[in-house]
Amino acid sequence: MPRHVPASVTELSRIGLLAELPGELLTKLAGRMQRQELGPGTPVVTEGEGGERFYVVLAGMLSVTQADRGLRRILKPGDYFGEVALTLDIPRTASIYPMTPVTLASCDRETFEEFIRPLFADDRSSQPPSDSS
Repeated sequence: MPRHVPASVTELSRIGLLAELPGELLTKLAGRMQRQELGPGTPVVTEGEGGERFYVVLAGMLSVTQADRGLRRILKPGDYFGEVALTLDIPRTASIYPMTPVTLASCDRETFEEFIRPLFADDRSSQPPSDSS
């Protein structure tokens, strides 16, 4: 089992979604996000399996594929995945494969619920900024 290497605050601050977190929270989150490097080929997540982790892409490119629809999109540094399975509590909706060597940071469900899920809730309630009165 590889040792737990935390993600750095600098790395996480480059992820648009996480950049909104106050520094203190980002520092706590970084300590709980596990950094991993993977080579091409082996899927990070597989469509239909249970989802227990949320991932952000620090380096490299990954393909998002669905069995019935093929390639859906390409993930690049700054992108994230895994939130659908965790937020809706459903199986993974796609398989994700590294296309190049990749560096990812991931966290468990508990960390996602505490730090990241509120960011999605904020997004919906704060848009659009219709009126400043």
